[in-house]
Amino acid sequence: MPKLPAYETDPFATSLETRVLQLGDEKGRPFAILEDTVFYPEGGGQPCDLGTLNGIAVVEVQKRGGEIRHYLDSPLSPGPASLHLDWVRRFDHMQQHTGQHLLTAVAQDQFKWETTAFHLGASVCDIELTAQAISPRDLERLEEAVAAEIRARREITARWVTAEAYGQEAVRSRGLPEGHIGDIRLVQIAGVDLNTCGGTHLRHTGEIEVLKLLGTEPIRGGTRLFYVAGGRARQRLGAHETRNAELRALLGAPDEDLVAALQIKLEQLLALERRGRKLEEELAEFQATALGAQPGAFVEAHVEGRDMAFLQKLARGILAIDSAKAVFLTADLGGQGIFLLSGGEGSTLDIPAAGKAVAAILGAKGGGAGKSFQGKAPDLGQRKEALACFYRYR
Repeated sequence: MPKLPAYETDPFATSLETRVLQLGDEKGRPFAILEDTVFYPEGGGQPCDLGTLNGIAVVEVQKRGGEIRHYLDSPLSPGPASLHLDWVRRFDHMQQHTGQHLLTAVAQDQFKWETTAFHLGASVCDIELTAQAISPRDLERLEEAVAAEIRARREITARWVTAEAYGQEAVRSRGLPEGHIGDIRLVQIAGVDLNTCGGTHLRHTGEIEVLKLLGTEPIRGGTRLFYVAGGRARQRLGAHETRNAELRALLGAPDEDLVAALQIKLEQLLALERRGRKLEEELAEFQATALGAQPGAFVEAHVEGRDMAFLQKLARGILAIDSAKAVFLTADLGGQGIFLLSGGEGSTLDIPAAGKAVAAILGAKGGGAGKSFQGKAPDLGQRKEALACFYRYR
């Protein structure tokens, strides 16, 4: 068997002094191949390690044709290589990955749910199980069973076996990379699991610290189960506590009453929104009555803080009173100008032509069809000129 890389012989090593064997460039990305490395290359569902090489950021690590390429933020010079691992990232990956091994084993052995896929995400991990659905009670039972194995501090070891010996091992998964030849690496959780895996793992299950199941969703006839382990679980709890403290201050309620208090606030807000819409309709009707009674074939008005829906209601109300009129309405909304041109059935105004001319003056984008044209402008500084243009189309 060839010499094993340092990340495999000692997954808790955080630095290494070695030397550069080869430098290269792949599509504009400089890379280095080293005599040895503590950086795990992406594979088996586990993301690659990051860190520095001679002070230069290692941004990605991949296996290419049997070589491990360290992709760098900037080119490297030949010679000695000093590696420093982003240990926080590595240990997090080991907690999540080892947690997956344990979760998979317990789910299969105690619940007969096989794992068909694993994803180690940036914030949340998941496995896909053959279970069609998982009840809340079964989730509780599964989580407690995993917790029991964490408390048991089961030893975790890795070893290599020949292809012949592999056939005699009670391995949980027989999946190997396509085209694999030679010896096979097995990772064992004492008394719980034996599996093929090339990733980095903890020394015992106690180092997982905690594994929290977050929920499920159906997928491809099975169930996707979300979880976090170790430091992620503690960070997630801390974030929840910070958020709850802010909600307690805003809602004036203890944790157990936050949902009920928020529901009351939402109901009050909906009631206010309904009341606001009713008042807006009444305002549009009142203004339409006043504007529709004005003499002449053209009506113009500007309103503050109203949206396009209000302008449309206002225009409909005016034209319902006098279908021979044409209207030019504007509003300021959130620092942006909006405008609407509309004509009644009896109006002779060429709305599309007038709308395009007004939009050009306002520097606006807009469009329409038939008797209506609307748009948005950066501001309404040229409204007076636009209004004069509107009148020229009478």
